[in-house]
Amino acid sequence: MAKKATKGKECLVVASKVKAYVRAKKMMTSADAIGALSNKVYCIIDGACERTKANRRSTLKPQDL
Repeated sequence: MAKKATKGKECLVVASKVKAYVRAKKMMTSADAIGALSNKVYCIIDGACERTKANRRSTLKPQDL
């Protein structure tokens, strides 16, 4: 489950694009869904950075995700 939207962090997703995608699925987006999605993206990137460092690289690659 996603944490509450973290204050002070920039949103990493384009809300209009996410809402359009969800709308195309014949669904609606709640007010706090974009913040939760952005927090998930932060978690994914943080994990990928850890794997990148563990592999002694400084470039994040698709396989790190």
